[in-house]
Amino acid sequence: MASFPSPLEETLLPVPCKVNLRLAVGARRPNGYHDIDTFFLPLPEPADVLRLRRFDGPGDIELQCSDPELETDDNLVVRAYRAFAAATGYAPRLEVHLAKHIPHGAGLGGGSSDAAVMLRYLNDRAGEAALSPVDLAALALTLGADIPFFLLGVPAAATGVGETLIPAAPGLAGWCAVVVCPEARVKTAWAYAALDASRALPQKPGANLLTTAFDANKRAFCVTGAPMRNDFESVVFAAHPELGRVKERLLALGAAGALLSGTGSAVFGLFRKRQTATLALAMLTGSGPRAYLAPL
Repeated sequence: MASFPSPLEETLLPVPCKVNLRLAVGARRPNGYHDIDTFFLPLPEPADVLRLRRFDGPGDIELQCSDPELETDDNLVVRAYRAFAAATGYAPRLEVHLAKHIPHGAGLGGGSSDAAVMLRYLNDRAGEAALSPVDLAALALTLGADIPFFLLGVPAAATGVGETLIPAAPGLAGWCAVVVCPEARVKTAWAYAALDASRALPQKPGANLLTTAFDANKRAFCVTGAPMRNDFESVVFAAHPELGRVKERLLALGAAGALLSGTGSAVFGLFRKRQTATLALAMLTGSGPRAYLAPL
């Protein structure tokens, strides 16, 4: 009977998500990226899970995923592994199973967070080949603009394309977030193109009245000294009005503030009291979309 090698190590690693408490989008750079001013807040839910089995000797990565469509060489987990191997020469034989719970195309950074967990795992085991935090963050940036934040792993203000990070406490200790993940998916490239196009159009007289009226119902709320804001809401809510209704419902259920996360489609609300958040969660999940409670 054939015998199969036993792994040197088998590890389960949770993969957190993020929301943006603020997301102001600036000019488009020649390389296609945009300058942003944002505040990243990591959340423990929803979360992916990486199960890693490391075997003796060098090799490659074998990825399995709960979503078979993501079992490709373009998956950020695979790309992170191979980028780290190319940069350091450390390439252990890994079998990886990715359990996806962070919805794709929701603005929660699931793929970026998966990659950051992989990079940190490899760097912790690379010995003398390990990269400094600065070099690891630089490598992460070549894979995606949000990945350096997930390596940092704490709330942070960010500028540039998201890589210039300043850790900062948002002042939300004891609060809860309720994250609602509708079925709609928003492609990041589409959202940026739509926002650029909307800004290029001349404003007609009175065109901002609806926006002004809507702003009056936002229940403006400040975090880290700045009001919650997401420049993508205007174009994303126009294309997916059901997402705007989710935001309105969160506010009606007692959220102190609510916002689209990233380019969407996830919408989250911030609640001062866990009891209020729990009741809101029950009301929202009863109506269809997936929703998660995340203590802050």
